[in-house]
Amino acid sequence: MTAAVRHQRSEGSILLSMGPLGVRRMREAHSAKVRIPHGSREAILINTGGGLAGGDRFSFTVTAEENAKLTVTSQAAERVYRSLGPAADVEVTLAAHPGSSLFWLPQETILFDGAALTRRIHADLAGDARFLAVESVILGREAMGETVRHARLHDRWRVRRNGRLIFADDLAFDGPPPGSKATLDEGRAFATVVLAAPEAEDLLDRVRDAIGNRGDASAWTSNDSGKLVARLLARDGFELRKSLIPALTLLADGAALPKTWSF
Repeated sequence: MTAAVRHQRSEGSILLSMGPLGVRRMREAHSAKVRIPHGSREAILINTGGGLAGGDRFSFTVTAEENAKLTVTSQAAERVYRSLGPAADVEVTLAAHPGSSLFWLPQETILFDGAALTRRIHADLAGDARFLAVESVILGREAMGETVRHARLHDRWRVRRNGRLIFADDLAFDGPPPGSKATLDEGRAFATVVLAAPEAEDLLDRVRDAIGNRGDASAWTSNDSGKLVARLLARDGFELRKSLIPALTLLADGAALPKTWSF
């Protein structure tokens, strides 16, 4: 009788709470690390495991406390490698308290052929909190001649303000990347951007100009709560950034994007 092969799995977790005067609480475990430059309100996530494989589990719990400002980014693009069965699992829990500003701006997620990823993003916002988030995905690196013939992805977003759901989104496919005119067409890099701020609707025309022909955006204002959602699609990650970086810079309310985005 042949014994079942038990594959090594990677785990990691981050717990981070930023107050108006600096870090209030920080805990890191296993392969997940976070670094905050001295005096900065910018947290840089690092996966010392070098990427995600099937069965890996990571969680990030991030809070911007009352009147605090916090931007969370990543050291580099996250790589998701071929899975031998189960999906890599990523749980993101975000909270923005009254008067705070929370930006979730990780770099791209690269899916390799055969990759499997399940990611859940939950954000709870106070009534006057400002929130900006992006998740972008690249299906293989074109410059390296990589082709993704089959992958599994389930990206789930839930954003609430004062406990009321203001944004819900589920993106999922299992198999060849969807290539119809209504989905990715010939694109292999795509992104979702969400802004929750009072002036969201006022920024709509300028965001559309920044995106150009690589996507579009919509915005609404309801009960003094503004929301803007943008979708971007490009041939590869380089082309995606040509529109994504100007759009994020505009939505960041004058704040510079994390320096890791310029590497």
